[in-house]
Amino acid sequence: MRIQLRRLTPLDKAGLLSEFVTNKDGRIPGGPALKNEEFIVGTYEWLFFVEDYFARKNTKTAGLPFLNEVPLRFGIDDPDEHYHVPLLVSPW
Repeated sequence: MRIQLRRLTPLDKAGLLSEFVTNKDGRIPGGPALKNEEFIVGTYEWLFFVEDYFARKNTKTAGLPFLNEVPLRFGIDDPDEHYHVPLLVSPW
């Protein structure tokens, strides 16, 4: 699945950080999305392109897809911790 990672705050460091395509296990190849100096205290947003994912897999969905682009906002207050953002999706 294609996903984008954006930093929302702090405002002077806000913007698109990266875009990824998950592997067949739903993980980002190469490990954590945020590494080294990019891993700072702030508010972030994942954008999951769910409708596109099911379309590329030729998965039958309703006429109007139940899920399209799914944003997920989260905060990091300790860059020394390990964070994991699970997301389970279905075409219905």
